[in-house]
Amino acid sequence: MKKNYLSASSAAGINKVLLFLLLFVSAVHSQNDTSLVLLKSLDSTIITDVKYATENNFTKKVLYPSAKVYLRREAAVQLIKANEFLKKAFNLRLKVYDGYRPLSVQKFMWSILPNENYVADPAKGSRHNRGCAIDVTLIDSNGLELDMGTAYDDFTEKAHPECNDISERAKANRKILNLAMVQFGFKRMDTEWWHFDLIGWEKYSILDVPVK
Repeated sequence: MKKNYLSASSAAGINKVLLFLLLFVSAVHSQNDTSLVLLKSLDSTIITDVKYATENNFTKKVLYPSAKVYLRREAAVQLIKANEFLKKAFNLRLKVYDGYRPLSVQKFMWSILPNENYVADPAKGSRHNRGCAIDVTLIDSNGLELDMGTAYDDFTEKAHPECNDISERAKANRKILNLAMVQFGFKRMDTEWWHFDLIGWEKYSILDVPVK
């Protein structure tokens, strides 16, 4: 039986090609891992109200120099799908309070409220620091916020999604919000009705890129 053997030069050539492909894939992954997209660049109709770009937040300080919302592309695309679903099914829309958050901001928040029920420990990193967490509420066709039982960043048990100590209307609104977000790849947080994490957030690294 005739056997085919690669020459040393051919084997070396194949190894070089494989090495090039490995480096190329690694470089592409690295670029994707650090990339963020401006939410409004994908959908200019998305409504935002970034509290951390104002003093109207639990720290009482301006934490972002810009009210622009950035996310990982995957998270942004799925959020837009959830928004479109709400428009068609309920004549409602999402209003986004927060998306990507730099790690340096997370550290400051932790210094104000070191409670992992509401603020992620910066030593572990937040889903927000990965660009994979979104804080949202519902608004009607006139842009008015719906009753969700509490205000944003209410750090009490009433903010827990399953809390019964709120109105029936608020309970129904929370269910609608959860329905829209969950079916498009998000998981809600147990202590904040407004907070949703993109499933698969683990594949993205923590970032400390300033919000521009």
